[in-house]
Amino acid sequence: MGATLSVAAALLTLTGLSILGIAASLVLAFQAPAAQTSAHVLVGVFATMLNLLAHSLMMFYLIGKGKAVKEAVIEAGIQGDYYSRVSRLRAPVFSRATLAMALTMATGIIGASVDVRVLPSWPHAVLAALAIASQLYAFVTEVTALTGCARIVDEVNRTILG
Repeated sequence: MGATLSVAAALLTLTGLSILGIAASLVLAFQAPAAQTSAHVLVGVFATMLNLLAHSLMMFYLIGKGKAVKEAVIEAGIQGDYYSRVSRLRAPVFSRATLAMALTMATGIIGASVDVRVLPSWPHAVLAALAIASQLYAFVTEVTALTGCARIVDEVNRTILG
């Protein structure tokens, strides 16, 4: 059980740090724009890559957690809706994290167009704000899914061990 909590904590830490990095990039964009552009781009690109990794790992972890619960229930021959509960918890993570990642990637792509002066900066700024909001929404959803899955795993373990 301790390893499960460690993995969940690591995933949440990684996601949280990446969101802070994206927010820091936004702050850098508004501080002396000409002087801070390289720092803004560096932090933004690094935080975006970290964020994409974090959300992807989160989704794979939740897929694995569901599979582990399903296998434990089948092997132990216990009755219950454990797997369907895990599925209901993890389902919103996939759509919300995917939206957050898509908005974050779009922000970076539009940002490159702003950097070469093809587009004005306001679409990039609007997308950045939307990306951060969606990141926070996905993060809350991930916390909910991870804590709910941990409770279900505890129930399954208690049922199996009697």
